[in-house]
Amino acid sequence: MKDRTTRGGTGGEGVRDGIRTFPFPADLSLSGVGMQVGAMGAGRTWHAEAPLERVHRIDFHVVMLFHEGPVRHMVDFAEYEARAGDVLWIRPGQVHRFSSADPYRGTVLTMQPGFLPRATVEATGLYRYDLPPLLRPDAARLAALEHSLTQLEREYVDTTTLPLSLHTSVLRHSLTAFLLRLAHLAVSSAEVAVAHQRADTTFTRFRDAVEKDFAVNHSVSAYADALGYSRRTLVRAVRAATGETPKGFIAKRVALEAKRLLAHTDMPIGRVGAAVGFPDSANFSKFFHQHTGATPVAFRAELR
Repeated sequence: MKDRTTRGGTGGEGVRDGIRTFPFPADLSLSGVGMQVGAMGAGRTWHAEAPLERVHRIDFHVVMLFHEGPVRHMVDFAEYEARAGDVLWIRPGQVHRFSSADPYRGTVLTMQPGFLPRATVEATGLYRYDLPPLLRPDAARLAALEHSLTQLEREYVDTTTLPLSLHTSVLRHSLTAFLLRLAHLAVSSAEVAVAHQRADTTFTRFRDAVEKDFAVNHSVSAYADALGYSRRTLVRAVRAATGETPKGFIAKRVALEAKRLLAHTDMPIGRVGAAVGFPDSANFSKFFHQHTGATPVAFRAELR
């Protein structure tokens, strides 16, 4: 990001569930409107007191189109690796963290909720939290996205040829064109992923069973018996769909829920462990450290 777009607004940031939430830096917009677009770069922050390498929330949209990679970026406690040509779309309220080691190169768009009318918001799926944050367009779609984003940036920096009201209208139209392309890509990516998963009924049934019972059942054999599969069949199906073992799949889901509870609640560590199937807090701490590299206490402390 350029310096002018990344040293965020003053004041207005809050703490929710132990994680700081930062507002849209409206005072840095060239046009005085609810969006910014420009080059990514060093010195990223939304606020003078907001190191982006720490976990935080934002109350606006961020779309990053990468020109170089790989870049590792955490969104809702999942690590995503973006390569050149990839797009990362972070929505308001999502927890995320920038990498302190990887260089960010490309174009970043930030947009305040309310800048676009309701009909456009619905058409572009701005609040489809079920859609994947990391998108990988093919060559044709990437070229179209880059062209649309370049045009939006040109309109954004042109603050002299139109009155403010007309300039704002042009920006809204250009932004809508870009977001419609982006939303179509996001929906298409999700449909491909769902179709791939549905192709393997065994994995789909296992995934649904884990989602329902992960807090009380961590046993691969128990899931296999309940679903009527042999353990070998289950291992083969899960590995084909995800690249990991059923045990690893269950552990990842349990760890994610534990992270959410540690981040978003003030529940004691022992109660968090019990909520995800570990009545003994020592066993929970051992499991959490094994799968996250940090103790529950240290994980919560880092967030706060």
